[in-house]
Amino acid sequence: MKSLPQISEAEFEVMKIIWKYAPINTNEITEKLTKTTAWSPKTIHTLIKRLVNKGAISHEKDGRVFVYTPQIKENEYVGIESSHFLKRFYNGDISRMVSSFLENNKLSKAEIENLRSILSSNRKDGRNTHD
Repeated sequence: MKSLPQISEAEFEVMKIIWKYAPINTNEITEKLTKTTAWSPKTIHTLIKRLVNKGAISHEKDGRVFVYTPQIKENEYVGIESSHFLKRFYNGDISRMVSSFLENNKLSKAEIENLRSILSSNRKDGRNTHD
């Protein structure tokens, strides 16, 4: 498994903006995050610097602003973090995780139907990730 930088919850919020809008400059990131968080621009700039130092994003100077680009792919990062979560809390057993969500009424009827559809589609395609 490829080693990716450890990203905090706050840094992950910044990454989501960068993944969605890259290349994106400091002012644009700040503008978007101040609309959805209570963070000050200084806090946002600190989070951006941390992500640069961790190698999660790179930057280039464009005039008077820095423009940021992700250095890790969103689907790769989410996939690895999902795997870590599953191993940590459910000993790697996805059936146990789904059962836990079902037992605690954490899944809506629509989500259950969506899971059925996904499982049915995988069976029809002949895909089975556990074989």
